Amino acid sequence: MSETKSTNIVLFSGDYDKAMAAYIIANGAAAYDHKVTIFHTFWGLNALRKDELVKTNKGFLEKMFGKMMPRGADKMGISKMNYAGMGQKMIKKVIKKHNAMELPQLIEMAQEQDVELVACTMTMDLLGLQKEELLEEIEYAGVAAYLGDAEDGNVNLFI
Repeated sequence: MSETKSTNIVLFSGDYDKAMAAYIIANGAAAYDHKVTIFHTFWGLNALRKDELVKTNKGFLEKMFGKMMPRGADKMGISKMNYAGMGQKMIKKVIKKHNAMELPQLIEMAQEQDVELVACTMTMDLLGLQKEELLEEIEYAGVAAYLGDAEDGNVNLFI
């Protein structure tokens, strides 16, 4: 009788390419029957933001964070050679040329494979993000929940 293996990923980065790597690993692990959790914190929460503007009641600082951060996975910049957004356009062109999946599709695939997508509630409070601004069917938890998962994890990654 085999024990279910688990993969836990902390997605701290708000970079498109790093988030893609996290989701490629997550989808691969899920395909190998791992229980997979991606804990999104700080800038990694941008991967979970909805593309459209959601009306919320926020204070000045929270509104400013909301305006400065990309709205949705498809608008995240890349980590190197971004060149005011040109790098992201170039990487997307290469992705399309090679019939690879873009980040929004990788996120959708992860949800279809029951990868647990978790938004860090403490970071949400710090950045003024509200549940209405994030994707449907995700979980909300603090660092204690992540540590509980990671403690028994076979694979633990920080991206």
